[in-house]
Amino acid sequence: MQFGIFTVGDVTTDPTTGRTPTEHERIKATVEIALKAEEVGLDVFATGEHHNPPFVPSSPTTLLGYVAARTERLILSTATTLITTNDPVKIAEDFATLQHLADGRVDVMLGRGNTGPVYPWFGKDIRQGIPLAIENYALLHRLWREDVVDWQGRFRTPLQSFTATPRPLDGVPPFVWHGSIRSPEIAEQAAYYGDGFFANNIFWPAEHFQRLIELYRERFAHYGHGTPEQAIVGLGGQVFMRRNSQDAVREFRPYFDNAPVYGHGPSLEEFTEQTPLTVGSPQEVIDRTLTFRESFGDYQRQLFLMDHAGLPLKTVLEQLDLLGEEVVPVLRKEFAAGRPAEAPDGPTHAALVAARDAAREPASTR
Repeated sequence: MQFGIFTVGDVTTDPTTGRTPTEHERIKATVEIALKAEEVGLDVFATGEHHNPPFVPSSPTTLLGYVAARTERLILSTATTLITTNDPVKIAEDFATLQHLADGRVDVMLGRGNTGPVYPWFGKDIRQGIPLAIENYALLHRLWREDVVDWQGRFRTPLQSFTATPRPLDGVPPFVWHGSIRSPEIAEQAAYYGDGFFANNIFWPAEHFQRLIELYRERFAHYGHGTPEQAIVGLGGQVFMRRNSQDAVREFRPYFDNAPVYGHGPSLEEFTEQTPLTVGSPQEVIDRTLTFRESFGDYQRQLFLMDHAGLPLKTVLEQLDLLGEEVVPVLRKEFAAGRPAEAPDGPTHAALVAARDAAREPASTR
């Protein structure tokens, strides 16, 4: 299992002080949070991609390249790379470059995003969201695997004898997750290519995501990539912790009530009952997270959202101390207990290179 955090990069007023961080402060704070994630022993840091206020991460590879230079072990990922509105050629080259800079500590999560106006800003039609996601990834997949590509599709100009540069590190592309909160077509796409499927189950009940993940596992096996249990699954989550659960609820409530995404909607109690949001003690976070395996099977990556809704940097860093020191070590131990041998580990560059080399070996030498 891999454990980490993801950020959506919102710039939100702290409802308890009335202070709004500047964009500069928020970007620099994001770097501090990523460095803290490595310090406390987490495996993954991921950032979203947004092109509208109140969010700042419009250039994920720039941020991740800077973090790569400041870290040694942390896997750097996106929590969404907009496969619909980014040019697949630019994605191929940007992430291959980042792969080289980070010595392979890179993967990418592709998604359509949740901001409708972004489509016309980049010259696209939101009504073509699913076809864009399918066609653009088909091209991206080839660009990383074929040295010379000829291409003609519906949504971009043709390519003739095109080579994306640089080539992926060691000839192995970054691992790809396909992220979705609602679309079975994206689960199907992940299964078709044998890629990972990330269900960012932070807003809706578990039953909805159970259906998506079951579909992905079944279709992963259908396409001959392995058994359903060998499919690569990632999950999102949200937590806020204090030693005493009552203190956690009292402190987090004003942030929840005014959050830009889910504020002014269901109550904190309703939201924690119906979604994976856990507000309480470290033990309550452990207990709640362990139930995810009951709903989704053995999975490979768990990311938590912890730096949103105007929470001050000092508080977020305290949360990461609790996560790294008290929560994740227990989760590692408990998730490992009874984990079937065929359940894959979380993806790494080294493992992908080894799998590629093993597949190339003549059968007589294995």
